[in-house]
Amino acid sequence: MKISDIQVVPVQAPGRTLVIILVSTDAGLTGVGEAGLQRRWRAIEGAVQHLRRWLIGEEAERIEYLWQRMFRGGFYPADRVIGSAISGIDIALWDIKGQALGVPIYQLLGGRCRDYVDIFSGAGSQVGLSQPVSEELLEQVTQVGDAQAALELARLYQASGHRFFRLNPPGSRAGAAFEPRVAARRLIEQLRAVRSGLGDQLELMVDLHTRLNPPDAIWFCREVEELGMFAIEDPIRSEHPTSYRTIRQHINTPLAAGEQWANKWEFAPAIEEELVDFVRPDICVAGGLSEVKKIAALAEAHHIQLLLHNPLGPVCTAASLHIDLACANAGPQEVLFPPTTILPDVFECSFELQGNRLTPPEAPGLGVKFNPEAARAYPAEMTEPPHLHRPDGAFTNW
Repeated sequence: MKISDIQVVPVQAPGRTLVIILVSTDAGLTGVGEAGLQRRWRAIEGAVQHLRRWLIGEEAERIEYLWQRMFRGGFYPADRVIGSAISGIDIALWDIKGQALGVPIYQLLGGRCRDYVDIFSGAGSQVGLSQPVSEELLEQVTQVGDAQAALELARLYQASGHRFFRLNPPGSRAGAAFEPRVAARRLIEQLRAVRSGLGDQLELMVDLHTRLNPPDAIWFCREVEELGMFAIEDPIRSEHPTSYRTIRQHINTPLAAGEQWANKWEFAPAIEEELVDFVRPDICVAGGLSEVKKIAALAEAHHIQLLLHNPLGPVCTAASLHIDLACANAGPQEVLFPPTTILPDVFECSFELQGNRLTPPEAPGLGVKFNPEAARAYPAEMTEPPHLHRPDGAFTNW
């Protein structure tokens, strides 16, 4: 069974550009994958066109061999752009293999380790809530940083059966001045209000989104240590992972990192030195199913859990779910968009979100069917994340 074509189909969903990659074969099977770096989808298109030139005619079953050629074949090792292209193709190849053998992908990875996967979300996503949240309340939580509003939102999460409640530093709106330390103080007050009001009914998480420097990250972690945090994500920028050594020496709170790291070599220092408690590979950036399974194995050897990053749509969710089901050290799964509600005319899923749990896919392969005809109604747009500045005009991370 040989690869006959590879197409990139960027689709504009509400709040996200979904960079879908379709791999076709001469046996009539088509695999569906998704590439990350969704706001740089034109770069992904270009990377796939380079890879496509030699991938057509190759045997689709040789997934690991093709991964090695894609990653190393341009002489320069793959970065995040090439890695995202590889991820989408790799996921599609696993989808083809599962379809050809008539089994879900997780069966090819060793079978299920669990019967379902718990999820966590973000304060603004409203995934799995039993009632809608007003825009006014979300504004108070995510932009103003009001502590009582955070408690009110947390009560809605608890009443809806959620185990996890996650907040970000408030005030990250484009065009407004953003001072990381001020936002962190407001976040601390929000977390204290939730813990005081709800006790231990929810596991508390924060995503600091790489906005603090190491001294401020240490200060923040010490301030919230008494709250029994489940995880503190990405407190510092990702470019120099060994800075986590300094942080680790001074804190006792669980750390999570890795959503911006592109392969097992970038994860290796944090895992081998046990600088974090959770690793956060993005399956659509870090090399697809093939590479993330290896990262998971390396993490398991050091008693580190997976906390897979998933800011995208049903294909990313499905691929992440297969890893979660097949890996003993998988933690809860991030879901920002319920799989059966985002462009349901384009994506048909054989799994679903039941309450706050993802069910195992039963269909062969990935468990997501993509309708390219319906996708034409949602052409991709050129979007940017907020570009944040401090009060003095200096650029700072979103």
